[in-house]
Amino acid sequence: MLHHVELWVPDLDRAVTSWGWLLVELGCEPYQEWAHGRSWRAGRTYVVVERSPALRGAEHDRMRPGLNHLAFHVRDAAALDALVAEAPAHGWTLLFPDRHPFAGGPGHRAAYLENEDGFEVELVAGEG
Repeated sequence: MLHHVELWVPDLDRAVTSWGWLLVELGCEPYQEWAHGRSWRAGRTYVVVERSPALRGAEHDRMRPGLNHLAFHVRDAAALDALVAEAPAHGWTLLFPDRHPFAGGPGHRAAYLENEDGFEVELVAGEG
C-alpha cells in the first residue's frame, strides 16, 4: 500500500547516521544512494532521506502542520528494549522516558524516539 516516504533533512550525514542505523535494524536494506540522498527498502516500500538543494528552512518541527512521526513495527519487547538502549549512540533520544514503554497508553508497548533534527519515530512492539 505505501510506496515510499521521502524526508527532507537539513544534514544528510546526520540523517544517514540516525535513519540509516534505525532502518537497517528494522530490517530494511540500503537501496539507493546519490549526492543529496539515500534510501532504504523493505519489500516494495522504501524510505528516502534527502538534503535537497530546493530545501527551504533548516529544521523540522513535528509540532507544526505536516508529518508528526512515523511508526514502525518491532518484533517484540526484547527487540524494542535493544533498540532503545542502542539509539542514543545513533543520534536518537527517548521521548517520555517517565512513561516508557507505555507512553502510548496501557497495553501499547512502544518507544518514542526523536533524532537530532526533530524527527520522531514510534517503535511498536509485537502488534500485528
